[in-house]
Amino acid sequence: MAGIEAALADGARIWLADTDGDGSLAVFALASLLRDPGLSSVGGPRLRVPQVGLLSTVPEEQQLRALELERHVREVETGCPVPGSKAAIKPQYDPASTTLAEREQAKAGELAAQGWSGVSRATVRRWRARYHTGGVWGLVVKRRGATRLDRADPKVVEALRALLPQEALRSRSRGWKKRMRRETQWWLDVQHGAGVVEVPATSTFNKLIDAVEASLGLQGTVAQRRVRAARPAPPFTPTLALRPGEIVMMDSSPLDALVVLDDGVVGRLELTTAVDVAMGGLWGVLRPAGTKLTDVAVLLAQMMTPVVMRPGWDAALSMAASVVPHERLTAVDARLKDAAARPVIVPETVVVDQGKVFVSPATRAACESLGISLQPVPPANGPAKGHVERCFGSINMEFVQWLPGFTGSHVGERGSRVEQERLWTVSELQALWEEFLVHWHHRPHEGLRHPLMPKKALTPNQMWAALLPVAGYVPVPLSADDFVELLPVRWQPITDAGIRFGYRTYDDPCLNGHRGQHSGVASHKGLWEVHYNPYDPARIWVRLPAGFVEVAWIHATSVSLPFTHHVWEHICKVVERTGSREEHEAELVLALDAFLKRAARKEKLSATERRVVAKSRAAGAVPVPEGELNVLDVPAPSFALAGVYAAGDLDDDTVPDEDDDVADELNDETAAGPAATGCGLLADADGEDQWLP
Repeated sequence: MAGIEAALADGARIWLADTDGDGSLAVFALASLLRDPGLSSVGGPRLRVPQVGLLSTVPEEQQLRALELERHVREVETGCPVPGSKAAIKPQYDPASTTLAEREQAKAGELAAQGWSGVSRATVRRWRARYHTGGVWGLVVKRRGATRLDRADPKVVEALRALLPQEALRSRSRGWKKRMRRETQWWLDVQHGAGVVEVPATSTFNKLIDAVEASLGLQGTVAQRRVRAARPAPPFTPTLALRPGEIVMMDSSPLDALVVLDDGVVGRLELTTAVDVAMGGLWGVLRPAGTKLTDVAVLLAQMMTPVVMRPGWDAALSMAASVVPHERLTAVDARLKDAAARPVIVPETVVVDQGKVFVSPATRAACESLGISLQPVPPANGPAKGHVERCFGSINMEFVQWLPGFTGSHVGERGSRVEQERLWTVSELQALWEEFLVHWHHRPHEGLRHPLMPKKALTPNQMWAALLPVAGYVPVPLSADDFVELLPVRWQPITDAGIRFGYRTYDDPCLNGHRGQHSGVASHKGLWEVHYNPYDPARIWVRLPAGFVEVAWIHATSVSLPFTHHVWEHICKVVERTGSREEHEAELVLALDAFLKRAARKEKLSATERRVVAKSRAAGAVPVPEGELNVLDVPAPSFALAGVYAAGDLDDDTVPDEDDDVADELNDETAAGPAATGCGLLADADGEDQWLP
């Protein structure tokens, strides 16, 4: 050591000189040097503070024994059992005249003479090593038997740690341990060679599986195991949103209540909800359960459009009577004049699960058309969108459990005569649900807190009012073209016969000049962008160079009543094809018109036909506005075009028919592409990613 500087603002510094004598110096902060774990004293071990917290976990006699061993170790290494002691050093422990080996042997002999059993020079050496490694806690006798995982073959444990999470993520039904024993042996044979590593006996292996599952946290039901296997590695960070619309989470779930669909048909509805993380806003759409339609478009339009006060609603539900600065907002957006107190936001990021209706190309296209980022979470990872998952429980508690026909969350909670209750119709439940959505934003939420009022639970409206001065408000009115953009899209050729798909032909003089022509979109082989409304198959919208053009179904005037895709799918299944494409389409039109008339006259229908009519009427036909939309005149939540299809099923009218005249109308290069056999909705059948570009 060359010297110490003490009078410094940042603490003392120490100067060290090179032992080789070349004159080089090194400067260190004294506090940093003393904290360095590599620093040790030449004359003995470093002084260490006893680990009081760890020592308190063992009995007092073990604590006293560890402290006594510390004194013996220090005496062997420094000659003094207590640092700074003025007592004379015993000759046999004097570092100046004895070696360390001699002092270790002397200490072993001294303790043996005092009655210590089993103490040798090697024992003293082990004490020294433990003290250098763990301090006083290292001298505590810790007796712990080997666990089953410690005793097992590490290669077998490795195989189980690899196979059990895969088993949970595949969502397979839980089988017997005998199956897992065989799979483990197969895995070992592949990794290490046949017969090199053998799995243990059946009873031992069964216990080993339980031990590995416990270490991985994979006990419980199949659903619980799947969730734990898909959970990301901790630590977890809460989802933070600082402005309305920054993060919106969406999910769908069957409504836990029975309703009367039509003609006495009893069923359940599908509830698709969206929750804003920043202020707890809620939007939702009710549709018949089992429908192939996703209501992402409806929810997006709901969030961006005010809801008008309904007749019979209490005046306290209006925005003018709430804490929201209504007059200032009305000056910016006149649509809010007669609006109910429900927030209006523009989503920036939408978080969804891996359901095909959410990650389909149509859903992504709807979000991209509005500049919204779509963010799917990992598979089977409910906590990643915990806000909307928890929202379903709140809806059941605050709304669904009070309805007649409440089924409970699972069969074990269902009453024995739920179907015999006086069930509500879809229209009655829809009206009550719209009012509940407004009430939701007047209800305090424990998770909504303002930094200046941390003890006060705020309502979503209060949180929206608090965030408005910071985030601002920009109205985003949607035009007719915006609603068309939200519709499902497919890519079709324009032929001499028009546009054909789903056993329907659409034609109009506006297509002249574009028949057989390349659309200019090379990524889709020159096909044309077509948007369709599953609730109104009688017309489509084609994007031409001048913009969207509406094209009617050539048989639209032959059908006297409106219909949806549910009815058309049913007709396509029951009418057998006997002639050409044109003849078959004409037969379908006649059968459709006859079926709709029979249903309107309440004639006797089969059980299948009643279900088809019930689903069609429950879904409802939502028309597209022909001009600019006046949202104040359109009742929510069905003011927008409902409908973004997922990847088509074989019985779906959005799937091209086997005899669609695509290959005949296009050249060989176009027909070979994936777009020639259907729209982009079918692109996920080739095994590629369903939503990434």
